[in-house]
Amino acid sequence: MNTDMKRRVFLKGSLAAGTVGVAVSAGLLAPQAVMAAWPKAEFEAKKMGDLGAASGDINVKAPDIAENGAVVPVTVTHSMNADSVAIYASANGTPLVAQFMGPGAQSSVSTRIKMGKTGDVIAVVKSGGKMHHAKKSVKVTIGGCGG
Repeated sequence: MNTDMKRRVFLKGSLAAGTVGVAVSAGLLAPQAVMAAWPKAEFEAKKMGDLGAASGDINVKAPDIAENGAVVPVTVTHSMNADSVAIYASANGTPLVAQFMGPGAQSSVSTRIKMGKTGDVIAVVKSGGKMHHAKKSVKVTIGGCGG
């Protein structure tokens, strides 16, 4: 890359960063606007709500044994026209660990969740006003020792 191209890239990046800085300082980009859709009550709930009917159209992929409960990889796939997809860890103090919302919610979502102890990972898909779920048992070992 020649010197002129490097300078252009630098100037474009500086201009973009400056624009974002001005927008934030003017209050046009406020974290409160982004957090407005945060379902705080749902994430603080101590019990799971209605899971709906079990469905073969939902697949929960998670390890049978998680050697580190702090980072358990989970993938949920479904073949529904979903409004939302929620992932619960049944043994956690606050079971809801992730929620993906929006019309036509993605047919595949992947994330890493924290599990305090052995339990079920439950995916709940809301489609057409009805709830459907699938679950997968995950054994959490402490430090990979099989405990």
